[in-house]
Amino acid sequence: MQFAPVLRSEWLKIRTLRPLLATLLALFAVTTAFSALAGASDSSDPGSDPLFTALSGVMPGQIAAISFGAVAMSSEFQGGALRTSLAAVPRRGRWFAAKMTAIAVPTLVVGLLTSLAALLAGRAGAGSAADGLTGGEQARAVVGCGVYLTLTALFAAGLATLLRSGVATLSLLIPFILVVSFVIGDAAGTVVEFMPDRAGQLVLHRTHEGTLGPWSGLAVTASWTAAALLAGAWSLRRRDA
Repeated sequence: MQFAPVLRSEWLKIRTLRPLLATLLALFAVTTAFSALAGASDSSDPGSDPLFTALSGVMPGQIAAISFGAVAMSSEFQGGALRTSLAAVPRRGRWFAAKMTAIAVPTLVVGLLTSLAALLAGRAGAGSAADGLTGGEQARAVVGCGVYLTLTALFAAGLATLLRSGVATLSLLIPFILVVSFVIGDAAGTVVEFMPDRAGQLVLHRTHEGTLGPWSGLAVTASWTAAALLAGAWSLRRRDA
């Protein structure tokens, strides 16, 4: 079977699962709302980063992106769905590539729309505090934010393939982002820069310090994602459906 029909069938699966569409809606709503609140609350702080403040809704919003990737993939391990999928597409590598593409494309589209809406909402809340932002800085942050959210969704999908469980994936990633990265990570020195979330989020900052920059930070996140996808692909090839 050619790649295009496989991709179309995988997209139909995602489109017909209402919880998945709800996570994309939550990604947009939560990120935009929290960015608007952050912009209004930090507008009087002269030491804050106006670009990061305007897009800070990504911090809670990324949980929705992680959930989308994890649930979209883990649904294949329920009720024998994976056996049916592989019976239709025996070439597991082609099926896995189509599945990941079906996850990545809507996440990227929604992520770009979300980051633009969040930036506008955050700037509106910040008022004159965000007037110094250049067009290049804002464009970089919007594009980088969309890419970052896509990478997080794919990272979760790769882990879900390896673990064969959406619950296990979410139980691992969400505490990592909410606890390890922000609590333990602050005491880890320069190592924290290379964590998958912290590295990718550098693209949201107007200025940065340390080893990595905005795009090299995204490259680090992409490396983590590639490792998770390779591990997932290996697991899919080696284990029974």
